[in-house]
Amino acid sequence: MRKNLFGTDGIRGPVGNQPLTQQSLIRLGNALGQWVIQFHGENKTILIGHDTRKSCSFIKAALHTGLLLNPITIYDAQVLPTPTVSQLVQKTDLFACGIIISASHNPHQDNGIKLITKHGKLGEEDETMLTELFYENEKNKIHYNHLGTQESWPDGQRLYSAHVASFFEPNFLRGITVALDCAHGATYKIAPSLFKQFGAYTHVINRHPNGTNINHECGSVYPEQLQKEVIKHNADAGFAFDGDGDRVIAVNKNGEVKNGDDILALLLAHSNYKKQSALVGTCITNYGFERFLQQHDKKLIRAAVGDKYVVQKLYEHDLLLGGEQSGHIIMRDYLDSGDGIFTALRVLQTMIQTSNWTMNSFTTYPQVQINIPIYEKKDLSKEPIASIIATHKTRLPDGRLVVRYSGTENVLRIMVEDTDATHAEFLAHDLSHALQNQL
Repeated sequence: MRKNLFGTDGIRGPVGNQPLTQQSLIRLGNALGQWVIQFHGENKTILIGHDTRKSCSFIKAALHTGLLLNPITIYDAQVLPTPTVSQLVQKTDLFACGIIISASHNPHQDNGIKLITKHGKLGEEDETMLTELFYENEKNKIHYNHLGTQESWPDGQRLYSAHVASFFEPNFLRGITVALDCAHGATYKIAPSLFKQFGAYTHVINRHPNGTNINHECGSVYPEQLQKEVIKHNADAGFAFDGDGDRVIAVNKNGEVKNGDDILALLLAHSNYKKQSALVGTCITNYGFERFLQQHDKKLIRAAVGDKYVVQKLYEHDLLLGGEQSGHIIMRDYLDSGDGIFTALRVLQTMIQTSNWTMNSFTTYPQVQINIPIYEKKDLSKEPIASIIATHKTRLPDGRLVVRYSGTENVLRIMVEDTDATHAEFLAHDLSHALQNQL
């Protein structure tokens, strides 16, 4: 059986491991070129952007080699956030699809490939087609009759900024002080530029990428530096992006971290979303937020973890707003994928509309999350693992337990939520210890 190349967010893993090897990337590039020619009509142009990892040059060169075996045109935009590529593909007629070379919030040793079509992230049907083409190229002879072309394309930041600007009043941030953590990643130029364009006073940290410092103890996964920066400069708010800029975590003026649940709660007060009867979260979304929604006669629809599953539920229920605790926020009136920069700007717009500068909206339930490194993904429904999980669930009459494999890293994730923080902490570690003996 042929292994699917794609996880919950494209292809991702350590560079040098399959399929992120030179030969496999060339085959993948060839498959992508064939796929564009077969299924994208007259438009045979591909936009490529990437984050700031050292390995992006290696991956891009190998992909280009395979892509150019086909009569297509590649536009190389260099460093661009993932949502910038998404917006340029979905909101213009310039490109058949987009390729993003990034591993998002992962450390610099990892990298990955995300694909964007006119309809958003790649669907399962297209993933299957590309996987089949990839394996077929292993045995097919390469033909050099119709080679493609490659061009540099410097217009990405300008076009993206113009589109974002159309959603906000000019200088709407005048007089507001904002701290930004760019994680030494893809937002390091474009985020400070946009916030200044809207009139904000900005204090920016982690904006000097060197190829290996992306996400290193900074950005959305490590907001501690941003907390200090907000307090130091008496900022009105702070925002930490991840390596490719599709997620954001906020810090309020008091230096308190606000995750995706808090951001969604605030955005519900925005004029575009206050009439929505429901929004989409995930199995990790805090139960305190769900109770907050119930008190406001609104419903929480839970999706599997992964922004593409949130998007599916948004379309299924014809809703505009959804997201993940990790900071992937989807506003379908703007784009059907997460955009950390746009989310931060809309959060500030909502703060101005509501005067809620603390982002305090609901009381969270104590929640403990533990990651267990793994070498293989054993079936969680098989014994004795299933019984271990079931037994621990019975010890949570007033709480929730979620055990799942990460779609982007080799870890098993445990989430325990309970009214009693001490009990949640104890149960999470007890379950972690029990499962480690079986994994």
